[in-house]
Amino acid sequence: MAGTIPKKSWFTSFGKYFIANWQLYIIFMMPAFTLLIIFKYLPIGGILLAFENYSGLKGLFGSEWVGLDNFKRFLSSTEFWRLFGNTLKLSIYSLLWGFFPPIILALLLSRVRHVGLRKRIQLFIYAPNFISVIVLAGMVFVFLSPVGPVNQFLGTEINFMAESSAFRTIYIASGIWQGAGWASIIYTAVLANVSKELIEAARIDGASLLQQIWHVELPTLRPIMVIQFILSVGHIMSIGFEKALALQTDLNRATSEIIPTYVYKIGIQVGDYGYSTAVELFNSIINVILLLMVNFIVSKLNNNEGL
Repeated sequence: MAGTIPKKSWFTSFGKYFIANWQLYIIFMMPAFTLLIIFKYLPIGGILLAFENYSGLKGLFGSEWVGLDNFKRFLSSTEFWRLFGNTLKLSIYSLLWGFFPPIILALLLSRVRHVGLRKRIQLFIYAPNFISVIVLAGMVFVFLSPVGPVNQFLGTEINFMAESSAFRTIYIASGIWQGAGWASIIYTAVLANVSKELIEAARIDGASLLQQIWHVELPTLRPIMVIQFILSVGHIMSIGFEKALALQTDLNRATSEIIPTYVYKIGIQVGDYGYSTAVELFNSIINVILLLMVNFIVSKLNNNEGL
């Protein structure tokens, strides 16, 4: 209408308010920025250790500069291919086997119509996520001991934790049991917003349960599945050392020794900080390369499909 005074935009109003009260905003933001700088940005300077023969007495800037010698030492060591292979296999297998169980759980939960029963089931499958890694490792040792419940059920006396060939299966299976329920939350939330009209229309058209899932529910889940997959790949070489170290024994070390556990032993137990930093930096570089590759492939597939 003519003569109407246009309303000020939110951004303009906030800008004027910020300028008038900038001291207050700085005071409130200062603790957050201080913590961010101390715990996120200052530690980046520790990367310099990878290029030094670090000495605690000489400090970061007084230690001998060795360039790429620490990287050459790791790449030429007899342990390199075993550590790299164990880490890559454990990461990829964990990703492939652990990616779909949360989706399946969410699809199954969406079929439970009784609200009270669904909440009880969710509580049951979410609970393992809150078990600490050390407690989980202790439970695994108890269950898989030669006199444990698994051997009693099978009628055997196998020491599974002493079998190198069984370590990856134990690691991945225990990880799925612990984390699949909690990871299904995001998929359950997405499925809650699936159009009931579409599902009802599919039923009227004679679609089976699998056809409903394939043509109605999975297309809804697809965007979040892609995002979750990319995020999972981002951690493909960054599996924590805690669980692998807790499940490690002298007899399964052939498959349980991975780069994170190696870095922990060399850096913390031996005290070779420069070399351990170089190994971890190499691991991070490989991780970034894999992430960029997967992100590029996924973006190309989405563009080809017109998404």
